[in-house]
Amino acid sequence: MAEAATRSPTSSAPERGGRGHALSLPNILTYSRCVAVPLVAACLFWSDILEGGAVLRWVALALYIAAAITDFFDGYLARAWSQQSAIGRMLDPIADKLLVSTCLLMLASDGTIRGWSLWAAIVILCREILVSGLREFLAELRVSVPVSRLAKWKTTLQLVAVGVLITGPAGESVLPGVNLVGLILLWVSAVLTLYTGYDYFRAGARHLVEDER
Repeated sequence: MAEAATRSPTSSAPERGGRGHALSLPNILTYSRCVAVPLVAACLFWSDILEGGAVLRWVALALYIAAAITDFFDGYLARAWSQQSAIGRMLDPIADKLLVSTCLLMLASDGTIRGWSLWAAIVILCREILVSGLREFLAELRVSVPVSRLAKWKTTLQLVAVGVLITGPAGESVLPGVNLVGLILLWVSAVLTLYTGYDYFRAGARHLVEDER
């Protein structure tokens, strides 16, 4: 589904509900997802580099799942309770990218993602950087690029793929072949990442051209 880029009104009036919600429950859930990032990374580092044992893989997975669940509830509660805020809109996509990117780097470091599958991780990381840069540029032009339904599915699939891969050797000992399933899901999410990235660029391309005139 193509994403339409729309130029925002020039008025700088703050949106209703934008202030006074910095410590609301939806934002606290978003903050907790940011805090979970170094904790998951530490568990994976301790498990592999410091040979802390397979149990740390399960701890990392538990923290990761808890963080991923907040990705649904923070936005849902913010809309349901009319507690949407500027800091929430800013941090929500950043927290997702931090979580996925950090895990991909750690999984590449310990060899869970290796060989050709590294390209899937590279595609995902490069797309996130490029889209973030495009969004920042378009924000200066007061152009909004809404998130499509397909992009949301892409994020969900990425979260599932990374979650499966986090189990690593611990997961293989319980269910042989689980890492292969995780790598397949990672490739599928990489393909969706390319498509949605093209969608973003196509939606914003005309504004890039207009800015050069």
